Amino acid sequence: MKEKLEEAYKLTSVDEMRKQVTEIIEICRGTKSKHFKWFADLLEKHIEGIVYHAKYKISTSKLEGLNNMIKTERRLGYGYPDDEYFFLRLIDRSHRKDKFY
Repeated sequence: MKEKLEEAYKLTSVDEMRKQVTEIIEICRGTKSKHFKWFADLLEKHIEGIVYHAKYKISTSKLEGLNNMIKTERRLGYGYPDDEYFFLRLIDRSHRKDKFY
């Protein structure tokens, strides 16, 4: 299954990727494993977003990284004098080359 998904994510045609993902869903539904059936349901619910990865090669990785940075800064900065200082620290951290302490 992993190899089939990797192949599907390399495709550049939305129609080809939809065909590939649909095939993966059918294989998952054909098994007796409840985990594969759950995975098939998940793929089916999100198939539009998945297949458009073939057209628009974007991900939410940078956004997730930014959210983690904000959570970390909030946790480290408990007791900052005011919100303005907190936001200044976020801006400063977002411009650094090394994002980690």
